[in-house]
Amino acid sequence: MAGKSVRKGRKVSWRSHGETVHGTVQEKITERTKSAGRTVAASPEEPQYRVTSDKTGKDAVHKPGALHPE
Repeated sequence: MAGKSVRKGRKVSWRSHGETVHGTVQEKITERTKSAGRTVAASPEEPQYRVTSDKTGKDAVHKPGALHPE
């Protein structure tokens, strides 16, 4: 998924532990920070996205290439 098409509120899916997870984009991360229980090495040139699983309600952080539009 191109980074420009990922935005807050968008429904997406991603692969995790051998299964497809469905959820919602919560925020775009553009600087080094802690999110979803880990340190995220993001930058404006290489952003990452915090997403929330519809099934578990847990957060995860992924690069745009790992997210697929629903």
